[in-house]
Parts: sequence; structure tokens; C-alpha cells
Amino acid sequence: MKKLHTLVFVLVLLLGYGKPLSQTLGTIAPMPVLANETKRSVVFITGFDEGDNTYYTNAENYFLEQGLPVVKGLFSLEEVITWLNRSAQINFDEVHIVSHSNAWMGMSLKTTKNGQRITVKTLLHAKGEHKIPELKRGIHPETKVMFHSCGLGENTELLQELKRSFSGTVSPKVYASAYFNVFGGKFAGHYFAKPYYGYYPTAESPGPLALTKAFRSAYPETKIDWRKAMKTRREATLGEAYSFKFNIPVTWEFSFDTVSDVPVLDGREAIMDWVAESPEMAEVLLELNIPLEKFRWKSEVQGKKMTIKAKTTVLCVLEPVLSHCNEEYRMPVAEETTLYQIL
Repeated sequence: MKKLHTLVFVLVLLLGYGKPLSQTLGTIAPMPVLANETKRSVVFITGFDEGDNTYYTNAENYFLEQGLPVVKGLFSLEEVITWLNRSAQINFDEVHIVSHSNAWMGMSLKTTKNGQRITVKTLLHAKGEHKIPELKRGIHPETKVMFHSCGLGENTELLQELKRSFSGTVSPKVYASAYFNVFGGKFAGHYFAKPYYGYYPTAESPGPLALTKAFRSAYPETKIDWRKAMKTRREATLGEAYSFKFNIPVTWEFSFDTVSDVPVLDGREAIMDWVAESPEMAEVLLELNIPLEKFRWKSEVQGKKMTIKAKTTVLCVLEPVLSHCNEEYRMPVAEETTLYQIL
């Protein structure tokens, strides 16, 4: 038996408000006009919206309203660093990088133009092959490199590698939050929200009552009306929890020497038993940290090839982070250590 490859796709329908604007990428100017000469900043929007997801459009509008120059059309760390190296003699006080991120697949930002999504593993691999250029210009020791990527602040190891990537002749400060970044909200242009996760096999929802019990069991100290939050898809009132769903499909393909070597997996339980005994598959599922029974399982056989497919639905409840008096959202202040991981 020989394992061909594993394909993991995460389809995240993140936080969008209103209809997306045009997805046409803007022209990249060689140097943006800086609106505030006393504080030189630049914002990299490293993705484009798909479907009803308007995360990047909302972020772009937010930073433009702040008077900050925006660069679009760069989708990799390699391209961002190359752009900074070409920014003449200007050293930025703030470098903002907007990219999707999640706990299962790392960042949407790629290592190189034709590379993989950034994780610790892929970034180290790209560096080992000398595909990430050394940063030579664009920052000074007090530069704030701020990643607007959901949950990235929890991944200290990855944040350390990103800091090293931006440390050339000098080493800047790097910022990321463990919370979700929300742009274009009803009550604030940019705020943070704490995520809570529930899982079930796709198309096999156990129903609101069972999901409510699951959330209460998983988060016993959290005072959220889980059932109401699951029914709420947008901010209704200030600080009220709401939710969204997305799917995580995983596909494995195996080839065998003969047709008779292909195992007969009759039903869900047989597939899960076979998966549990496979070190390669167990490694992927361990990284995802989602129980086997939370996936919908299916196997297909064509000649000497067997394909196993799994898909889980993630129900994410978001609780906006409020100020101490609970009268407004907490402002995303860079030096606030309860909001940002700072390296």
C-alpha cells in the first residue's frame, strides 16, 4: 500500500456585512502617498473576498477611513518583504497585514507567490530553501508589524517565525491577537470577538437543543445564551453574541498493489476504525484537534485506488469584547497586552 496524498481544505465563511465590492485587484503603486507624515504607515490587504464574505473589503474601508495607504494584490510574505525592500529610504512606524487565519490551516497569506499557506512547517520549509528574502528596508527597531489575522496571537511559535522573517538589520515589534478580528461591524469599524466552537458531521446536525447542551458542557463558566446566539447571524445589539458556520472537508487518497488489497469499509464505523489505525491520517486529525465522530465519513473505491472523505461543520459563536463598563467595544489599541500578543 502506498499513500498518495492528503488534501485538507478549510472553507471559512467569515464575518461579512453587506454585499462585497468588486474583487478586481487594484494597481500597486511603487510608493503610497502617506497621509500623515508624522506617522508613516502602510496596510497590506493580502486577499480578496469570495461569495458573501466581505472581510477584506471591510478591512480596506476601515483603514482608508483612518487615512492610511493601502496596498493590494500581494498575497505572500515573499511579495510583502520584496515591496518593503523597494520602498526607497522610508522606514514605516506601522506595517499592517490583513489575512484570514484559523486554528486548523494557519494563515491565508502564502509563503511565496506560488507557495503554500503559512504555517510553522511551510514557513520553515520556504526559509530552508531560501525563498523568503531578507528584509533590508522599510522598518526601524520600533516599527509595529501588526497582523490582523483571527486567532494568530495564540500561535506563539508561528508568530516567532514571522518576527524572524521581518528581522533583518533590525528587529521590529510584532503584534497579533488571540481573538477574532471583526471589520465593518454595526457598532464599531474594528473590534475583537472571543470565539467558541462546536462541531457536528456535515448535514447531520443534532439540533438546537443538543448543540446548546454541547456548548454548555464545553464552556461551563461562560454566560452566553447559546441557543439565541446560534440563531443570531449578525450583531443585533451591542455586545450580543452571534454565530456563523463553515465546513472543514478532508480527503485522503490511497493506492494499493492489487485490487484485492483494497480494504472493504462497510459504513461509518468501519471507516473510523480504519482511520484510527492509520498513522498518516491520525497525524492530520491530531493537528485539526476535532474528534473522529464529529465528521461525516465516506469511502470510494476505483480499481486499486481508495478515497476517504470526511467533512465536519464548525459552528462558531462570537462574543464581542467589551470595555470594562460594558458600554462599548474595547478599542484595538496596539499596546493593550490583554488584546494583543506582542513579541
